[in-house]
Amino acid sequence: MKAEYVLVLDQSTSATKALLFTQTGEIKHRCNVYHKQYYPRPNWVEHDAAEIYNNTLSAISRLIKESGVKQEQVRALAITNQRETFVVWDKTTGEPVYNAIVWQCQRGSDICHGFGEMGYCPLITKKTGLILDTYFSASKVKWLFDTVIRSNKTINIDNLLFGTIDTWLVWKLTNGKTHITDYSNASRTMLFNIHKLEWDSEILDIFDIPAGILPQVDSSSKIFGYTKAGIFKKDIPIASIIGDSSASLFGQCCFKAGTAKATYGTGSSIMMNIGIKPKEPKKGIVTSIAWGIRENLNYVYEGNIHCTGDTIKWLVENIELIPDEHYSEELALSIPDNGGVYLVPAFLGLGAPYWDNKAKASFSGMARSTRKSHLVRAALESIAYQIKDLVDVMVESSGIYLKEIRVDGGPTKNNFLMQFQANMLDALVVRNKIEEVSALGALYMAGLAIGLWKEREDLYEIQRESKTYSSKINDEERERYYYGWRSAVRKTLTLND
Repeated sequence: MKAEYVLVLDQSTSATKALLFTQTGEIKHRCNVYHKQYYPRPNWVEHDAAEIYNNTLSAISRLIKESGVKQEQVRALAITNQRETFVVWDKTTGEPVYNAIVWQCQRGSDICHGFGEMGYCPLITKKTGLILDTYFSASKVKWLFDTVIRSNKTINIDNLLFGTIDTWLVWKLTNGKTHITDYSNASRTMLFNIHKLEWDSEILDIFDIPAGILPQVDSSSKIFGYTKAGIFKKDIPIASIIGDSSASLFGQCCFKAGTAKATYGTGSSIMMNIGIKPKEPKKGIVTSIAWGIRENLNYVYEGNIHCTGDTIKWLVENIELIPDEHYSEELALSIPDNGGVYLVPAFLGLGAPYWDNKAKASFSGMARSTRKSHLVRAALESIAYQIKDLVDVMVESSGIYLKEIRVDGGPTKNNFLMQFQANMLDALVVRNKIEEVSALGALYMAGLAIGLWKEREDLYEIQRESKTYSSKINDEERERYYYGWRSAVRKTLTLND
């Protein structure tokens, strides 16, 4: 009997990854194709959606060729994607009317501020679970329609379709037959009512967005359509769609209320499963839909940080303080403490729980004795502090004491960072052996859809060994470090803390 595989597409902020997984969750082969980042103005970020689709086909083709796996051994395709990033395209030509506008992009800030002044914040939060902020899609969709689409007489609005990146890829892969998304992605657009489970007509009216452009919304684990993906002789099923942060929560097997994960990437997403009903959190974090399986939904508290791994990248590429990201661990471990130095990495403002888009990055606490090692350590520590900010709000909102947090993403390879994270949370930090946990979650969803596993509880049996970090400092030391961080943040805020 020939081995069978699931092909997973992980379309992230920087690249499209194609991975082949075995039925036991092992990675057979992977292939990455990077796409260009566009910065037309300060704090504006765009991607070329056509390039992303072409890279997707290229990644799949290379993956099959390099792996030696025969086409007929691929059972299904699964998709996990960067969320909030969206594209609008013409369904008659199949071409985008503008570049994809990325979750990091701040061009909707003035729109959000204006709607906030008009008193729409409570309404939007009540319906969508989200905070009125340009991080989410809605304000940037409005900007696109107001600035580009309605002023261009050659564009027929009746021919337009909207989608987050998963929707765009599925539409292209199925040759325009399927215009769909899942609950995890829809709930991050700031246009979706998480209680009624439908696009909200009142919010669409507020943002002046036509309902006809929006995709169908469905569960994360089902057959969405079929594709040859440019290379297959026969159609294979697209068996899961799930946003990357939700996928990593699922890949970590955080199925029960009170379980939590942190994904360390360009930015970071911290999620806590709160069960089958939405709950309003304390100020600073949001409520989203984690996933839907067979009509059953799970909700989460979530907080998003703009710059975590990107902060270390800044040290390497922008100010050239260190030659590569790996060297940061060695420098941080070369000194006994941070020397009172703190970095608040508000390069794109501050996300949750502060939501201050005008905040600026800053170092503080430097003395004549400050060295490069202190600056690098401060950058790593800033990641752990920001995650503690969010975990504390989630614990307070849920009333659940957090015993452990599961982590994934490239920066989790940094042992200094993981140990410091455990120190600051006073909880176990559990690192998954498989780094590609978002892809793993998409695999699990697809496997449930095509019958590889009957129930999600079956997935506990194939979880990989993990490395665990526990706190090595006392409460007094922890409080001293964190007090310094909070003081540094207050100096950068332009809004009331």
